[in-house]
Amino acid sequence: MPLHHEVHGHGRPGAPSLLLSSGLGGSANFWKPQIPALVAAGWRVVAYDQRGTGRSPETLKADYAIADMARDVVEVLDATDTAQCVVIGHALGGLVGLQLALDAPSRVAGLVLVNAWSRPNPHSARCFDARLALLGAVGARAYVEAQPIFLYPAAWCAEHADVVQAEVDHAFAHFPGEANMRARIGALRAFDVDAQLGRIGVPTLVAAAMDDVLVPWTMSQRLAEGLPHVLFDCVPHGGHAHSVTDPEPFNRSLLAFLGQQLPVS
Repeated sequence: MPLHHEVHGHGRPGAPSLLLSSGLGGSANFWKPQIPALVAAGWRVVAYDQRGTGRSPETLKADYAIADMARDVVEVLDATDTAQCVVIGHALGGLVGLQLALDAPSRVAGLVLVNAWSRPNPHSARCFDARLALLGAVGARAYVEAQPIFLYPAAWCAEHADVVQAEVDHAFAHFPGEANMRARIGALRAFDVDAQLGRIGVPTLVAAAMDDVLVPWTMSQRLAEGLPHVLFDCVPHGGHAHSVTDPEPFNRSLLAFLGQQLPVS
């Protein structure tokens, strides 16, 4: 089944497109704070709902892997006549970008990795154990109610309580099912390309927030140490989804990186 995808802007001749790949939620809507700024700056933007999520419904196989998700991106690139892209990936979406750069390097002109990682770590494993236990014992409603705890800083959640609750209600209404969620979490937990980082030679922006409670910022630091051509942008606040909670400085950093490393002629 074709994946839901959308194209924004037209770009300029010779410039790669930007492929937006979301985290565990899988929805193109995650990137609403970025798309207008990217299009206004002259970029062609491709966003998609990942397989088994949102507007790309499908039952995933139990052993669904990040490599499968990277092949899904090739499908989206082909469907949108996108020869080459910069993958901008949040968390799981960043893992997809890393895998694509290894498996189909000719399709990747650059990477932006937001609170991502190259190998498992015990803290994130503990968080996912707790989330899966909640899903199994109490159900989807409790799982999505707990989700903002891992995404956003507490003060931001309190200040934006109505927005957070609306997001939770939407996530529950469109929950992809326990089996799909377990398959997706299993895929990201199994991901390990740490020993292969030196093979990824494209310009890369690694973005992290030090108060991310799900993924330690030191995992981004490890990416910055292992990748050959990297800019490391680490901010003190914003949480796991700091591109959402504080989008303006994130967008400035993103556009500066794109303009310097992949200038639009």
